[in-house]
Amino acid sequence: MATTTAPAAATDRPASLLLWRLLALLYDLFPALALWMLAGTLFTVGYTLSGHAERDNIAPFSVLQWLLWLCCWIVTGLYATLSWRRGGQTLGMRPWRLQVTSTDGTAPTRRQLWLRYAVGTVSVLLGGLGLWWSLIDRQRLTWHDRASGTRMRRLPKH
Repeated sequence: MATTTAPAAATDRPASLLLWRLLALLYDLFPALALWMLAGTLFTVGYTLSGHAERDNIAPFSVLQWLLWLCCWIVTGLYATLSWRRGGQTLGMRPWRLQVTSTDGTAPTRRQLWLRYAVGTVSVLLGGLGLWWSLIDRQRLTWHDRASGTRMRRLPKH
């Protein structure tokens, strides 16, 4: 009986890249929370200066609340895209040796990075469906990898 071996490309692919991505997202939650708190504080100060009592909250689903959410999304996008542009890594990606590159291995463009961030946001809003997609994708790519023409790779140990 002849035995078959898996092609080299299949064995080179890290089966646990999704795990590393999720761990990096967990780490990146902390800088994002700090940025959101800063944005919330600025909005609250502005709300108070506009004549509202200090203990008043911004009304849910008001225009100001939607602006706060938009501001948090943009601030988080700036954190992610500037980090990816600078060295291919956010703070959460560094301990796990993950790096974002273009498909050809070069640094991604700003357009690619913002597209990656936007599609990644949609993926998260859909319960992470775009991340889970990487489990059935032949190249282990997520929706935001495919849409933006970027890849996440795991760097070798030094």
